[in-house]
Amino acid sequence: MSSWSTYLPDEKATVAAGHRLGQQLVSGAIIYLEGTLGAGKTTFCRGVLSAFGHRGPVKSPTYTLVEPYELGSPCVYHFDLYRLGDPEELEFMGVRDYFVGQNVSLIEWPCQGRGYIPEADLVVSLNTEGEGRKLSVISGTEHGVALLSFLQ
Repeated sequence: MSSWSTYLPDEKATVAAGHRLGQQLVSGAIIYLEGTLGAGKTTFCRGVLSAFGHRGPVKSPTYTLVEPYELGSPCVYHFDLYRLGDPEELEFMGVRDYFVGQNVSLIEWPCQGRGYIPEADLVVSLNTEGEGRKLSVISGTEHGVALLSFLQ
């Protein structure tokens, strides 16, 4: 597998990095988003969604677990599993239905759903560093390797 990292000095750069990745996600993908609270995961998602034409606010779906963005094809699903009590809860909400076809899934706090969510094509890690963020992206599948090649 391959990896890539860069420094993002501010929120604008974080949104731009997400947008750049979003432009490559036309064939569907599973993206894990990792990092501490406040590291910029949802901000990065805002950039990804902007690549699909979304112009409104993007909130982390902490209490609803998933926010669908039906912006044409593909649909983009933004998950936040931070408050998930038990990964088995995902089974009751029909989580498998989200991971079909060309849908794109952005999953914050994927560790909370291990065993019930598919393997990541890309793992995006955001960590505060100085005034900005360090962005690291690691491919987890062959599809992820292809997506990552567009970022490098």
